[in-house]
Amino acid sequence: MKVLNLIIKQKFFDLIISGEKKQEFREVTPTTVKKYLQLDEEGYEKEDENGYAVPIKYDAIRFFVGYNKDRDSALVEIKDTICEVEFNEFGNPIIYEHEGEEWVRETMVYTLGKVLEKSIK
Repeated sequence: MKVLNLIIKQKFFDLIISGEKKQEFREVTPTTVKKYLQLDEEGYEKEDENGYAVPIKYDAIRFFVGYNKDRDSALVEIKDTICEVEFNEFGNPIIYEHEGEEWVRETMVYTLGKVLEKSIK
């Protein structure tokens, strides 16, 4: 099983455990792109036939509350993953610059399934 580890706040953790929060969103940045998206040999995002970024296929997310060693955690199934491009009010992708390179603002959307295991401290 391929697992993505993420830090989360207690209030959102509780909503996931209760089943109220069905999706988790993460911004794709130059420092996190390798964690979320498939890259080619040159380090650029791989794209599908429609030109959308191809997410790394994870089976589950292990959520950790905060950074303390003694913390709540849960392993939650991922039902679906997409990478959404963000658009401005004119319908154009939002572009920003990082270290001289242009980046498109993107957000990972993880649709959550069953809580597979949990550890409440």
